[in-house]
Amino acid sequence: MEAHTGIKKEKRRDFHVVFKEAGILLAITLIAGLLLGFVYELTKEPIAEQKRKAIKEACMAVFQEASSFEALEYSPSQGLQEQLAAMGVSSGSAYEALGSDGRLLGYVVESVSKRGYGGQIVLYAGIALDGTLNGVSILDISETPGLGMRAGDVLVPQFQGKNVGSFVYTKTGAEAENEIDAITAATVTTRAFTNAVNGALQMARELGVQGGGGNE
Repeated sequence: MEAHTGIKKEKRRDFHVVFKEAGILLAITLIAGLLLGFVYELTKEPIAEQKRKAIKEACMAVFQEASSFEALEYSPSQGLQEQLAAMGVSSGSAYEALGSDGRLLGYVVESVSKRGYGGQIVLYAGIALDGTLNGVSILDISETPGLGMRAGDVLVPQFQGKNVGSFVYTKTGAEAENEIDAITAATVTTRAFTNAVNGALQMARELGVQGGGGNE
């Protein structure tokens, strides 16, 4: 009888230990969740502000003559979405580039390539109303250091001021207006970057940009 009573007491003690440990674990989880929520709320606005600043700087870099940029509610047509998807590209934000008098100068289009060597490549392209590509600004890239990460130095300058229908890359030296010299040993990055720029040009034309009738 005493042995039976001892077993019951032991079971109750085990239950209390398990219950106590579960309570401690629950308390730790709740405290951790509250702390994470607090940190998120604390950092949410600064992070958002940094993102807004980066976007504004990217817009200004590719459309220096514009005084302001107005966000558009734009989504590519179904047909264009399919074309972009085939190139591994998706659309992002789009902005009207406005002069100091409020006149429309062109558009800034966010284009995202999902086929970079190290992940996605996010760029902003400024396209004037006549189809001239003012410039390209990289917002996010995670390519191989020393190779694909040279896109900003090697690729970006080659697109500036061109008015063509689309670009192609070459490994033998660019000769035509629409040709871009590939980054040595970084063909994947070059292809992804070029496709993202071409996607931006197509989106801009759908928004109403004319021109771009050069070499295809």
